[in-house]
Amino acid sequence: MAESLDLLKGTLDLLVLRTLAWGPAHGYAVSRWIAERTRDVLTVEEAALYQALHRLERRGLVESEWGVSENNRRAKYYSLTNAGRRELRAESQAWRQYAAAVFRVLDFAG
Repeated sequence: MAESLDLLKGTLDLLVLRTLAWGPAHGYAVSRWIAERTRDVLTVEEAALYQALHRLERRGLVESEWGVSENNRRAKYYSLTNAGRRELRAESQAWRQYAAAVFRVLDFAG
């Protein structure tokens, strides 16, 4: 069970990094982008999202600063660091290899 939780956590981190590759965003915008891109198959709970953002910030993969949202409210905007871009490239490649291996098993007709 712990392994599946680690996979989910790692997957969320990757999705957040990918979202921020488009540019700085506040938490709600990150959550909406993931939901929209996955046609609402994946929804991110607020607590899990902010845990991921803070974890990525502690690791130096994202940085944050306060700004004003499109609703004229104070919001914390997150953006990728150079280390975050490198991590995104590496993790994307690893995830693609992992997914391809899983599909080879699922699609096996032997």
